[in-house]
Amino acid sequence: MFDILSVLPSRKRNTPSGWITFNCVCCTHQGHKPDKRSRGGLRFDGQYSWVYACFNCNYRCGFTLGKPIPQKTRQMLQWCGIDDEQIGRWNLQSLEQRDLLDTLLDVPVRKKIEFETRQLPESAQLLDADNRAHHQYINYLHSRGFKHTDYPFMVTPTDAGRNSNRIIIPYTYKNKIVGHTSRYRDDKKPKYINEQQPGYVFGVDLQKPEYSIAIVVEGIFDALSINGLAVMHSDISPDQAHLINSLNRRVIVVPDQDASGIEMCDRALEYGYSVSIPPWHYTVKDVNDAVLRYGKVATLLSIIQYATTSKIKIEMRRRRISAK
Repeated sequence: MFDILSVLPSRKRNTPSGWITFNCVCCTHQGHKPDKRSRGGLRFDGQYSWVYACFNCNYRCGFTLGKPIPQKTRQMLQWCGIDDEQIGRWNLQSLEQRDLLDTLLDVPVRKKIEFETRQLPESAQLLDADNRAHHQYINYLHSRGFKHTDYPFMVTPTDAGRNSNRIIIPYTYKNKIVGHTSRYRDDKKPKYINEQQPGYVFGVDLQKPEYSIAIVVEGIFDALSINGLAVMHSDISPDQAHLINSLNRRVIVVPDQDASGIEMCDRALEYGYSVSIPPWHYTVKDVNDAVLRYGKVATLLSIIQYATTSKIKIEMRRRRISAK
């Protein structure tokens, strides 16, 4: 776990009341003159948990092992010269301690991540370019920027009603089928019907060991566009966050650029994730749209470039989305 004392000013003094005092790193960012009288203070609550307070500018924050690093603490660390990537690693280290702490405190441990095997519709057929009846579905995927071989897409052209006009995307976890979604091509509502188990996140099986970042999006085609993770709605449940955190990498959440996507930002910050809202063209509503317009590499670069944990920056970009 990170050593907070190593990132604070070097001149420190221990007080009889248990505070460690030093020149505050926050005063100049709060509209005050630089502190030269050691009015910043930190006090430990255990080996790693601590509180920070300035007795001049009144900036206060803290850290509790096993919980996400709060936004005000992130801000203080940034003022100490720590970059977002390092803060993200420290945040993951803290969250990794949660199950251990729960065990030591005799608190029920979060359940093991597992999902039941599910069956796909019996009439489902794997897309085949040699089957002329499948060409309409393949053409639809091409319009979304995919080849039919990019994923085991399936269809049910012999089914009755709307089901004859859908593309099935299987859900897998540890290479077994655990559900699926149906995307209907008639654009009537609902466009998607999901068979999704609680806590499931699409795309975990697509992540590679060498990835250092996990990009979380709302829609399944968005995830497929960039080898990301999809939660399939505008919120991230605690069980989904547990599964995402198990990947042990920096997490960047990219909300849809519409009213529903805005809701994901607050949840992402609550979990200690970065949020990215790139300044894409006003016609670009999500990651899949961005890939179609700019290409995969440019889209990924823009997501990483605009990733932040600054609540002020995120709020400014959310307002731009609201104005679309």
